[in-house]
Amino acid sequence: MTENTFDAYMWQILENKQKFISQIMTSKSPVRACEDVDDTALSYAEIKALATGNPYIKEKMDLDVQVSKLKLLKANHTSQIYRLESDIAKNFPVQISALKERIAGMQIDSQVVKSVDLQDNDMFAMTVGNVLYEDKKEAGEALIAACAGLKTVSTGGKVGEYHGFTLSASYNMFSNAFELTIKGKCSYKLEIGKDPVGNMQRIHNTLSSIDRKLTESEQKLETVQQQLATAQEEVKKPFPKEAELNEKIERLSELNALLNMDEKGNETIMADEDIGREGSNTDSRDAVEEKELPETADRIHKPSILERLKQEKAQQNTAEPTVTQKTAKKKHEQEL
Repeated sequence: MTENTFDAYMWQILENKQKFISQIMTSKSPVRACEDVDDTALSYAEIKALATGNPYIKEKMDLDVQVSKLKLLKANHTSQIYRLESDIAKNFPVQISALKERIAGMQIDSQVVKSVDLQDNDMFAMTVGNVLYEDKKEAGEALIAACAGLKTVSTGGKVGEYHGFTLSASYNMFSNAFELTIKGKCSYKLEIGKDPVGNMQRIHNTLSSIDRKLTESEQKLETVQQQLATAQEEVKKPFPKEAELNEKIERLSELNALLNMDEKGNETIMADEDIGREGSNTDSRDAVEEKELPETADRIHKPSILERLKQEKAQQNTAEPTVTQKTAKKKHEQEL
């Protein structure tokens, strides 16, 4: 690349492209947002900033980009606050209520399971239809037959009862299998196979897993409650870059006022552009000090140009009456 040419801008475009490509093409979890995508477009104003030697135009263009990004960040922050407020008011209370209700029901079901012998070492008893079966294999065959009957009529319903739990079956067309729902205070689902004895073991395993599911639900409830507390704290936080945004907007307003002055102020603008050049006779010390300040948007703590322009206009307004008086006096003398 060549120094002091347009190559720098071209490489900047490649850099911005690489920024968002690296965010998308990653082995980590996928992201839903990336930055610096729109910076690849070159606007007419940016070409003007590159071609001109006026430092205020360059500073204005830098500030335009930075203010736009800060406003976008503020809009995202506001949207996030709205989402958190919605979660605090609706989603989290609904989840907490549902989890508490499920935990209470699973605690009752767990006590029922603990009071019975799931291995049925002493006596097996299962009701399928209106028939009581005391043999596991016969009960399993009857259960499969009851499920097949439900498939014929294309409906689901109650097929039996086991240790106080209601057994309901339905046919899943997508998986081409029967689903059995064991319902106590809560519902637990499993898939019915073709092995009668194996189905009995699946029912036992499902009932034995209630304690594990109860523990998982309690942990989930604790997590949701922590998320609610965190959301309540986050919703109170203001936009972290609010001061920076206001400061840069104020500086941008000064630059816009300076660059959009009428023709009467052209001499003042040219004087500001020629700060530090040879031949300056007035206010040279102040002009050199201002010129030595970094002319970038990142260093925005500069003397207020608007105040100096107002002072110069005030001086011009006070000088105009004196000139008018001298002209009138001279004209009067000529008439005499």
